[in-house]
Formats: sequence, C-alpha cells, structure tokens
Amino acid sequence: MSQQGPLLIIAETGRPSFAAALEEARMFPLIDADFSDAARAVAQVHPAAVLADMPGADQAHFAALAKATAAQQPYLPLIAVGPEGAMAENAIPFRPHGGSFDRLPVRLRAALRVRALHSTVLRRLGEKAVARTHMPDIDPARDATVLLIGRGGCYPALSVALGERMGVVGAFSVEAAANHLNNRDINGIVLGEGFSARVTDALLTVISENARFRHLPIVLTSDELAPSYDLPNLEIICGAPARIADWALPLIRQHAIEIQLSRTLRAVEANGLLDPKTGLLTPSAFNRDLATAVSETQSDGGGLSVARFAFDPQHPRAQLDGARIISRLMRKMDFGALQSDYSVIVVFTDTDLRAAHGVARRLSAVMRHTAHGKRGQRTSPRISVATLLPTDTPKSLLARLYENPHREAV
Repeated sequence: MSQQGPLLIIAETGRPSFAAALEEARMFPLIDADFSDAARAVAQVHPAAVLADMPGADQAHFAALAKATAAQQPYLPLIAVGPEGAMAENAIPFRPHGGSFDRLPVRLRAALRVRALHSTVLRRLGEKAVARTHMPDIDPARDATVLLIGRGGCYPALSVALGERMGVVGAFSVEAAANHLNNRDINGIVLGEGFSARVTDALLTVISENARFRHLPIVLTSDELAPSYDLPNLEIICGAPARIADWALPLIRQHAIEIQLSRTLRAVEANGLLDPKTGLLTPSAFNRDLATAVSETQSDGGGLSVARFAFDPQHPRAQLDGARIISRLMRKMDFGALQSDYSVIVVFTDTDLRAAHGVARRLSAVMRHTAHGKRGQRTSPRISVATLLPTDTPKSLLARLYENPHREAV
C-alpha cells in the first residue's frame, strides 16, 4: 500500500529509537523535525503520517502539532509514541511492550488504511455525478460507540468515563459481547475487570481470526497478557477510568472516521440515494420507493406495513444510533429513512401487521443497550405500526403512524 507521502518524525533529541522499526519495515522516507518546528513541518512536508516521540515533549508544542494535523485533508494520522500525560483526541497512543517497537509499523499501516479510504472518498465526491452526496458533519469522537466488557468493581466508573465522551454498549459476558458485535456498528472494545486471562486470551484469539474485527481498537485495562495477537489496534492502558477513556478515545475515534467514510462511499456508489450518516435512504428516495411499494402492493396483492421509531428530541444521538441499527439489521427487502421529527420510519414489504410488530420489537430490543453521559440515557424509542389498507395512499398510511404515537412494541 502506498504511503502517499513521507513519514514525519517529531522528537526533541535526534532521531528516536522507534525509527529503526520503521526502517526495518521499509517504510520510507523518514523526515525529522523537532517539536518547536513540528506544525510548520506538517504544512511544508505534506506527510502521510506523523509520529511524535512523547517522552520529554513540550505539551504546548504537542498541542499545536495535534491541531495542525487535525486540520489536514485527507485524514492525517498522528501517533504519539510512549505518551505520559493527557492526549489530544486525534493523537493515537502507542506504548511499546517490553521495549519493543515491532508493532508500531502494523499500527501505522492500519492508520494509513483510513487515510487511503479518505482519499478515495474525497476523489469520488469530486465527481459531478455524485454532487448530491456530502461528508457527514458529525464529530467522530462523539459519533463513536464503544463496547465495554466487564463485571468488576471498576465497571460503573469506566462506563461513566467512557459515556461522557461517546456512546457505550455494556456487556457482562463474552456471549453478550459477541451478540453486540454481530448486531451493530462498534467502534472499539474496552475490556475491563472480571475475566480470567484464559477467557481474555480466547476472546482476543477469536477476534483476531475474524477479518471483520481485526482492525477494531481493543483496549486492555490489565497487563496480564502481552499484545502478541494479530490485532494492530490492540493497546494496554492501565490506571484510573478517566485516563483509560482519554487514551482509548483517539483509537476509537479513528475507527469511527473509517465507518463514516465507508458509509459515505456507499452513498456515493448509490448515486446519492443513501444517507451517509445512517446508511438508510434519503427522504426523497424513501418517498419515491414508498409510493412505488404502495402502488405495487395494491395492484398485485400481498401485505405492506410501516413502523415509526420515535426518539427523544433531547438526545439526538439516540436517533442516529437507532437508525444505524435499523440499517444494519433490517431485511434486504425493507427500506427506511431518517425523519426531521427525530424519528425513523421503516417500510416492511410483504409483511402483515402482526409480523411487522415482531420485527419492530426485535429492532427495538437491540437499541435499548446504548447509553450516553453520566446518567446513562438509553436509546428507547416509542413505536407505532400501521398496515396498508385497500383505500390507502402513501400519505394516509404514514398519517396513521402519528395517530397513536405512544403505542410501544415491547
């Protein structure tokens, strides 16, 4: 894979020792700069990635470097090697295990994958045929969802610390965690206390063998196991829950960027008919497909039902989470769209009222596991369901969804 530019190494005292690992991995060219000149070097060199040697680094200069890299397009990875203090949201931590930097080139290549994907999306967005599609204007850090696995005494504190920064899905067992991984978009895993080294080893082994999860950020809060798995974004972060959350956020944020870019690319490939924020149809495409589905059902026979998932306007993130879960889990024959009134409407084709209630209940059950903030606000939508009548029009069918807005499929 092309680096699309040189690697910029920032250090206070000469070339750091981790540069040897990059040279052995044949990642060239390497350009050196000190922290006082780092921001200017980013603008002049146009690097593919920036690696900062953190021990002894001036925090003010590092903050300026983080700000300069965050402003670059396409995505410019910033890897903080051997961090000690607070981290910027876009600075990915890397701590050598046992003094070895062998995993650094792997971590760097994973970040360069995201940069290459961003370059592809920007290039495709520049084509006139897809001018209707735009990059989502959502903060990747706030858009992320982390899976917190654990059952020890630190679990509540970790849940609060992570929930202040991103969405949190909790799991008290490995089996529950596997279910969440299969049912929704997870941007990272934080493995807390409560599991033996043997159970943790088995979980990491299974994840590393699945190509879908291999680049998922995984944070271990215990140093019982060495990071010797085929997982480029595996990191050991010990300490207070706030420290774990601060250092885990950049890795999880990078994965959220990748997921955002993937949805945008799918929207581009669909000629602007998909919403890049959710993967559902755009409102105009939804209205057109609904009119077609109603007409075909009334002329050919069969069933057609619609469901409305209404979310709390005080927590707009809940609507996005719910829409993405629906996009991921709904049947291929169904379609839906985000609405301006903090709801999501889904059309179930060839489905009667009873079956539609069952599908809506299953989708709602998955949504209830996400929490945000100190109070753990949950994604619990109010659900109403209606089925197509012989005299219905698309407008009258949708109108019945709003007649009973408090009916909930439980």
